[in-house]
Amino acid sequence: MTNKMAMEWITAIDKRPCERNMRDCELISCRLRRVEPLCRLPGSALQQLAMCGFYEDLEKGVTLFRAGEQGRYWYAVLGGQLEVRYHGAEAKDSKLSVTLCNLGVGATFGESILHDLPRDSTVVTKTTCELLRVEQEDFRLIFEKNKELMNDIISNCKLKNGFGQSMQTTSTIQSGINQQQQQPSPTKKQLSPDHPNPALPITEAPSPAMSRMGWALRTLLVSDNTSCLKDRKVGGKFIRKCAPGTELVDWLLNLSPIVHTRTQAAGMWQALVEEGVLSHVAKEQPFKDKCFLYRFKVDEDGTAGGAPSSDDVSQANDHIREALPGLLHRGPDATLRMILRKPSHERTHEELELVYEELLHIAALSHLSTSIKRELASIIVFEAHAHAGTVLFNQGDEGRSWYILLKGSVDVVIHGKGTVATLKEGDDFGKLALINDAPRAATIVLKENNCHLLRVDKEHFNRILRDVEANTLRLQEHGKDVLILERVAKQRGHSAFKYTVMSGTPQKMLEHLLETRLGGQAGPNDPFLDDFLLTHIVFMPTPILIDELASTYHADTEVDMRTASEEDQEYFMTCKRRVVQFIQRWVLAVRHAVFDDPLAVEFIEEIATDVEQEGVLQEEASIIHHVLTQLSRYQEDRQMNASQKWKLPPNGQPICLFSGNTHSKTVIRPDDDIIFRVYCADHTYCTLRFPMAATAEVIKACAADKLQLARMPEDLLLVEVKSNGERMVYKDNDVSIPTALSLNGRIFVSPKDHLDALTPLPEQELPTEALDMDFEALPTKDVAYHMTLFDWDLFWAVHEYELLYHTFGRHHFNKITSNLDVFIRRFNEIQYWVVTEIVSTSNLTKRMSLVKKFIKLAAFCKEYQNLNAFFAIVMGLSNMAVSRLSQTWDKLPSKFRKLFTEYEALIDPSRNHRAYRMSVGKLQPPVIPFMPLLLKDMTFAHEGNKTSLDGLVNFEKMHMMAQTMRTVRYCRSRHLVLDPPSPKNENEIRQYISCFRTIDNQRVLTAMSQKVEPRRS
Repeated sequence: MTNKMAMEWITAIDKRPCERNMRDCELISCRLRRVEPLCRLPGSALQQLAMCGFYEDLEKGVTLFRAGEQGRYWYAVLGGQLEVRYHGAEAKDSKLSVTLCNLGVGATFGESILHDLPRDSTVVTKTTCELLRVEQEDFRLIFEKNKELMNDIISNCKLKNGFGQSMQTTSTIQSGINQQQQQPSPTKKQLSPDHPNPALPITEAPSPAMSRMGWALRTLLVSDNTSCLKDRKVGGKFIRKCAPGTELVDWLLNLSPIVHTRTQAAGMWQALVEEGVLSHVAKEQPFKDKCFLYRFKVDEDGTAGGAPSSDDVSQANDHIREALPGLLHRGPDATLRMILRKPSHERTHEELELVYEELLHIAALSHLSTSIKRELASIIVFEAHAHAGTVLFNQGDEGRSWYILLKGSVDVVIHGKGTVATLKEGDDFGKLALINDAPRAATIVLKENNCHLLRVDKEHFNRILRDVEANTLRLQEHGKDVLILERVAKQRGHSAFKYTVMSGTPQKMLEHLLETRLGGQAGPNDPFLDDFLLTHIVFMPTPILIDELASTYHADTEVDMRTASEEDQEYFMTCKRRVVQFIQRWVLAVRHAVFDDPLAVEFIEEIATDVEQEGVLQEEASIIHHVLTQLSRYQEDRQMNASQKWKLPPNGQPICLFSGNTHSKTVIRPDDDIIFRVYCADHTYCTLRFPMAATAEVIKACAADKLQLARMPEDLLLVEVKSNGERMVYKDNDVSIPTALSLNGRIFVSPKDHLDALTPLPEQELPTEALDMDFEALPTKDVAYHMTLFDWDLFWAVHEYELLYHTFGRHHFNKITSNLDVFIRRFNEIQYWVVTEIVSTSNLTKRMSLVKKFIKLAAFCKEYQNLNAFFAIVMGLSNMAVSRLSQTWDKLPSKFRKLFTEYEALIDPSRNHRAYRMSVGKLQPPVIPFMPLLLKDMTFAHEGNKTSLDGLVNFEKMHMMAQTMRTVRYCRSRHLVLDPPSPKNENEIRQYISCFRTIDNQRVLTAMSQKVEPRRS
């Protein structure tokens, strides 16, 4: 990985500056950030260096420039050493020169170009060297924008290397050199006391679980005569039982099949390092998959004892089998904490991306822009405190840092008042210190042992804010902001920057989009156009969008084109071209949602007619013709499936087609009818037929009339009563009522003052009706195959817009979410089917066999990349009613217990489902994703960010939501093609998996569980 990264960054910097793309700049910036003192420069300055710098790889003995020459370049040393030589005025032979100093990694020189002064010394490579070279004009621009920091870097470099602004005499220099040679070499610079050392533990003593794991791993290592744990002589010292990181990784990979990658193995060893079970022999390195030596704490302390017995080895093997998945699960978190304890300049590009992904899901940072979060990734620090009662800071202290609690809690104490609040995981404090110089308003005391925090220091945060503000462009009209842009590195071309939209008025953003993102102007990774098309319904409804597009297209309406200048004619034609290109991209991005809108269809047809009459718009005529062809096909398909009629069966089954089309991938449409029941308090009911888009107000009025409830509509409520008795009241403007029901829910109409009288129907506590088949008799792979095909059709029918409707509220758009509702219901159906089947099985052996079969079913669903069903099955097996069945689990073969532990680790919600996100990020489509998590991401983006900021649309929020919507699109960007299993029982299996027998009342399920396995006394 390291060699690959090195090759990537050299390939990037070997390109001419005008040919570098954004990825190249990121790689180069990341490499420069690892060089002290360049890491102190703001991100924008590093990006500028990345855009304009040249790479030089020089052999030993090359003279870069001589004293007296006119300078053209500034240099930074990335590798190797150079000599700075001084020649006296009378010296004509280089042999009479005096070496002023040696320049090592991080040194900078050549700044005389700022003032057009000749070089005052000669610089020669002492070893093979890697240099960054910047031309005079570019360096001046960077220096002017970062004058204070650049001056500091240049001055420190001069002081460090023993020479100042003015030249010393040769004798003084020589004297200084002699003195320097007599001094001992400087010791390695220690980390700041405010910056944690990633090589040291974060706890005072290892936890019992990690101590035991360390014992087990060491026992197996020591008992293996061929293992890497050996006594070694290092630097003249004898080190007992140590091993290189690379060999420890190799050994762990061979130990267990659950460890798949070197990164996983390294993370597991780091989990032991951060608890002090294992350490670098010199306490200088965290765990690295390199040749650094590590040893166990017991070997360092001399408390290891003798060779392990055969019983010890047997116990160690048993413990490894049981507990290794837990260590595997700890690895990613330990790796993240290690990265967050590194100094900024040591964090690699991949590590910065990992930290950034983590920051996206921290609520305390949700109000910050993407740019600020990316900058925070390089400076935010992890710190751990072992003891409750530790004072983090005192009231009246100078404010230096902002903290976010990751684990544990703290008390907020004020003089004279005592503890006024307790802050818990996810809370933040000390933020005011970053924006003003007021003293601390309270004392913060740790309430628990082993508290984990993230820390942002004031100097870094303020520098980031200044940097972001310097890169912000505000466009105003009538003295008010109408568009706020942020400058970022451009992907191609000679210009070093382009602008991305942060916020703006809808009209100004559309205008900016038409001017800058169409006609091949946008880069391949520029998401602005796609973000706009996916989210415009939130801030710019389709009728308004069409009006604005029509105004742009018909900008020439009041102009006599015969008398217009050639330049004006070209402008008006460009406007028309851009609108046609916008329509093309619009249809491509959101598909049938455009064709479902009568106004949009009318507008497209009008534009098509006009384009055909314009002889100069031949290319646009071809584009619009293609769009019309798509429209025609869609309308034909709609006509074939017109008047679809659905029914909601009365006994808890999912909705199904009553008549009409029965082929797969059937999309539920707003004008489709659905037949369903509405009950009243005495459990009498009426059967209604309404379009899917019917509102709760219309449904309740009709139901009340049929059920003869003599109340005014405003005195009535439409309510869902769930199987556990919980009631959920619908808003009058709610739509998609029948499809939004929970698994065994029923729709009731009730007077407002009789709401408490509503009770579940007796059958709601019973299993839903389903085909009576023995699941155990069915081939597991066949069931997984047909489940995946069925779930794929449900997923395929969900439009990305439904995620927006669900997040902001259907009533805001008056749009249905029926396809999404059905897909979410399917997740719950599978989950409770698993629980229902297991707790309904009284025979212990058969119940164990059923658990084993469900674990195998989860494995096949995972293999087919049906992650929605995979999650549902594993969560069903983790349900309290199943997990308490200790006799069943004890009887389960260890192979299946181990597999289930792996699956539990994969669905673990900690760190915002990081394990799942890392796993799914490696998959290629088609994928059926875990939909509840995508909806959680949408909700997080919505609730954590305002839609409007100072009267402008917060487009960064739109970008976050569009990212999730793009995930849905990506997952189905390829058609699902699976090798079919045997055709035996095919029809029966298809019928069986389309409607499972489920109980969703947790109280009933727990009672059934206790009946088949009573509590042990």
